[in-house]
Amino acid sequence: MTKKLMSNRNKKYYQTLLLLLSLLTAYGLQLNATVRFVSKTGLSIPPYTSWETAADSIQKCINICVSGDTIYVANGVYEEQVVMIPGLSLIGSGTDSCTVDARPLNVLYAVTVANSCLLKGFKIIASNTTNMRCVNVSANNSLVTFNRLTNASQGIYAENSNSSIYYNSFDNIRTRGISIYNSNCLIRKNFIYMNSNDSPQGIYIIADNSSYKPFIDSNYIQSKSDGIYKNPGTRSTIRNNEIILINGSGDGIFLHSYGSDSAWVYNNLIVTDHAADAIYNSGVAYLFLNNNYAKGNFYLEAAINVGSNDVVKNNVVTDAVKGIDAVGYNYMIQYNNAWDNNVNYSGFTPDTTNLSVDPMVVNDDTTQGELDFHLQKYSPLIDAGDPNILDRDGSRSDIGLYGGPYGWTYTYQDLAPRPPHNVTATIEEGLVKLTWNKNTEADFSHYRIYRDTLSILIYDSTKIIGETVDTFYYDNLPPVNHETRFYYVITAFDNQGNQSYPSEEISVLVTGMTEHPPIGYDGYRLLANYPNPFNPSTIIPYRLKEAGYVKLYVYDIKGELVRVLVNQWQEKGYYEVVFQPNASERSKANSFEVPMGKRYSDIATGVYFYMIQVYNDRNIPVFSDSEKMILLK
Repeated sequence: MTKKLMSNRNKKYYQTLLLLLSLLTAYGLQLNATVRFVSKTGLSIPPYTSWETAADSIQKCINICVSGDTIYVANGVYEEQVVMIPGLSLIGSGTDSCTVDARPLNVLYAVTVANSCLLKGFKIIASNTTNMRCVNVSANNSLVTFNRLTNASQGIYAENSNSSIYYNSFDNIRTRGISIYNSNCLIRKNFIYMNSNDSPQGIYIIADNSSYKPFIDSNYIQSKSDGIYKNPGTRSTIRNNEIILINGSGDGIFLHSYGSDSAWVYNNLIVTDHAADAIYNSGVAYLFLNNNYAKGNFYLEAAINVGSNDVVKNNVVTDAVKGIDAVGYNYMIQYNNAWDNNVNYSGFTPDTTNLSVDPMVVNDDTTQGELDFHLQKYSPLIDAGDPNILDRDGSRSDIGLYGGPYGWTYTYQDLAPRPPHNVTATIEEGLVKLTWNKNTEADFSHYRIYRDTLSILIYDSTKIIGETVDTFYYDNLPPVNHETRFYYVITAFDNQGNQSYPSEEISVLVTGMTEHPPIGYDGYRLLANYPNPFNPSTIIPYRLKEAGYVKLYVYDIKGELVRVLVNQWQEKGYYEVVFQPNASERSKANSFEVPMGKRYSDIATGVYFYMIQVYNDRNIPVFSDSEKMILLK
C-alpha cells in the first residue's frame, strides 16, 4: 500500500513538472538559463545561484537577470515593489509563507509582469487605497498562476494583454478582483471573494472596440455586488463560471454596451439570497445565452433580462421575482425552464418549448448542504433542449447547467422524492385531517401515512394507516378512554419505488371519547435528525410556534462546541438545517453558512448533541431542547 501510494505521488509530481515545463516552453522561456535564488537568510552575494548566496531582495535579484532566467524565492515577507523583466520566471515558495508586501511603499502596483513571464506561488499585498493594485499584467504571453492577491483596492489589472490568469485566489479586495482593458486574456479557474461594501466587481471587462475577445472560464466568484461586469467593447465569452451573490444589490453577469459588440454566455451558475438580476443585457447587440442556471431572490427586473436580437436557449430560472423578461424585438427565447418564480415569463408569450416544471436537480436547497445542479434520472429537462444543440455525448441537449457542448457527461442519479413538508392537522367532522405541500417531481407516485402512540423513530409496516396520491388524508382515530397522543409522519414514493425520508412528525392529543376529539400539538419541536447515524451529513428539523431568535448548536460528548448552525431571528414555521462536518469552504459559501467551531479534522466518529434555544422579542427564553446523533466516518 505504501509503495503504491508513493508511486502515485511520484506520478502526480512528474505530471505537474511536465505541465510546468510545457507551459514554460509554450511561453518561450529558455530551459537552460540561469537559476537564481532569493532568501531572507542568504548572504546576498551575486549572482545568487545558490541558497547560501541568495539575494535578500527579489528586485535586487531581478536586476542582474536576463530573459529566460528563473528565480526561486524562499519563505518570508518581502516589503518591496517587484518589476519583472521579459522572459523571467518568478516562483515563490507558496501563498501561505512567501509574501510580497508593497503597502509600506504606497505604490500603484506591488508586482509588474513583463512579456513572456511566469509569476507563481506568492501572497501579494498592496494598499487598499483607491486604484492600488496587487499585480499589473500589461504584457503578452505571460502566465500568472497559483498566487493569492489580498488587502488591496484591486487584485490584477491587465491592459493590452493576451496573457493567462489561472488558479489565483482573491480575498479582501475592495473594488475589483480582475480588471481587463483592451485585452484578449484568458481568465480561468480563479477563486474570487469580493465581500467589501464598496460595490465590488469580481471580474471587470472593458475595451475601446469589439476586436478584443477575452475568455472568462470556470471561475468561482463570491460578491456583495456584481460577479462579472462587461462594459462596452469586446466580444466576450463567459462560460462555466459559478457566481454567488450574497445579500447584495448587483448582478451576476452585467452586460453593458452601446450596441456594437457581442457576448456568448454559456453554462454559468448564478445563486443568490438577495441580488438585482442574474444576467442583465444593457445594450449588447448580439447576445447568446445557453444553459445558464439562475436561482434565488433576484428582485429587480428579472433573473434573465432579454433584449433585441438575443438568443436565449436551454436556461433554467427558479425562485426569482421574475424568471425571464423580454423587451425589444427579434429575440429568440426557446427551450428554457422558468420554475417557481413569482412570474415565470414576462414581456412575451412563451411558446410550447419553454417549460415551467420542477427541474429535479440533485440539490438546489441552500439549507440542505452543498448545492448540486446535476439533473436526476427522471428530470423532465433531460433531452428537452434545443434539438440543434447537442450534449457532449452527442445526444439532444439537456436544459440546464450541464447541458450543451460545454456541459458535462455524467450519470443521472435515481433519487427518492423530497420529504413532504408543512404537515398540519385539523379536526373535520370528528376525523383528523392531515394536509401537506404537494411534491412536484416528475416521477412522483404517492404518499404513505404512518401513525403510532409513541414518537415514530422507525417507520415500519406495522404503523402504516393509509396511502394516497392527494395532499390530504382523513384518519378515523380508534376510541380512547383517557388522554392519548397520536404521532404521524408521511413519506413520498416515486414510480420506481424509492421512498423519501419522513416528513416532520406531528402529534395529536385526544382527551377522551368524544364525537369531536380536541386536537393539539406542540408548537415548538426539536425533531430527530435524519439520517442517524450519518456520514457525511444529516438534517436537523425543528418547528417554531411563534417568531423568535433561534440558536442551534452542535456539541461533542465533552460539552465542547462543534458548530453553530443557526444564530438569527426566524419567523414561525417549520425549518430544516444541514449539519455537514466535512463541508468545504466553497460549499459553505454556497449555502450562505458562516463556518464556526471545530474543523472537520477535529470531529471524530462518535456521539454528538444538538441543542436549540428560542427567545422571544423581549429576549426571554421560550423553548429549549436537545437530541443525540451519531457520526460514523
